[in-house]
Amino acid sequence: MWLFKENPSFDFMGRRGIAAILTTILLVTALAVLAIRGLTFGVDFTGGTVVEVSYAQPPAITEIRQALDQAGFDDASVQQFGSARDLVIQLAPRQGQDANQVSDSVLAALKAQDSSVEMRRVEFVGPQVGEELAEDGLMAMLYALGGILIYVAVRFEYRFAASAVAALVHDVTLVTGFLSLFSIPFDLTVLAALLAVVGYSLNDTIVIFDRIRENFVKLRKGSTEEVMNLSINQTLSRTLITSFTTLLVVVSLLVFGGQIMRGFALTLLVGIAVGTYSSVFVAGSAALAMGVSKQDLIPPEKEGLEEDRRP
Repeated sequence: MWLFKENPSFDFMGRRGIAAILTTILLVTALAVLAIRGLTFGVDFTGGTVVEVSYAQPPAITEIRQALDQAGFDDASVQQFGSARDLVIQLAPRQGQDANQVSDSVLAALKAQDSSVEMRRVEFVGPQVGEELAEDGLMAMLYALGGILIYVAVRFEYRFAASAVAALVHDVTLVTGFLSLFSIPFDLTVLAALLAVVGYSLNDTIVIFDRIRENFVKLRKGSTEEVMNLSINQTLSRTLITSFTTLLVVVSLLVFGGQIMRGFALTLLVGIAVGTYSSVFVAGSAALAMGVSKQDLIPPEKEGLEEDRRP
């Protein structure tokens, strides 16, 4: 399936200067937001208590938040879980109280408002466990980027590897900046979505780099910029169709997945859009800026055998 009857001829590399300005603005904005607001870490990383309750009829979340505020739980996060009658309440750690005491206080506040509420589940994540999960999550991201750097360097060329990792850092920075701007809780599901974005973006970049390598061998007379433009245009239909079909699934998760899937779906939604942009503009432009040329990937021509041999 193709979007275009013939290969398009968009001058992506010719507009890399405009793309560089846009990319710089986005990165500076994302870093500024992260520096000022930081990330809103969920209970998975900060520790705390998770309480799952169920109602006979779908409750009004705003009224539940008001009841919890009056009971002293002004930092409570209330989300629908599964059906409209089930809720998950996340609470930050409270000094001097264990999970049972916190859950009893929450249940008493909710029963005062609606006697049909029932406790389904109580979980407690200690601050030390949350800190370990945060460190492990950061190490998982660093290991992923390091492994990608080694893989692409072995398969292609070290400048392609560096540009691929630069595109991935660009994607992660913009997505985390988005999460910070809209105060979306950063938990294990969001971290999983962020790692999925890294893999998705890398896949697009590898496809384009592979076509660039093929065209470097086939088109020995074209300039490096011309070969990169041709390669990106040849893979453009595949890139756009893959992104569109993936977005259909992600939008479905966002619309029908409920509040519990909101952070995961939003992270993937923004990550796919940013990853598609970086695969087309950032990765190739970075490789070109690092001085990659056809000579780096074209195998040297073999010298002909001597026809005459001396006795």
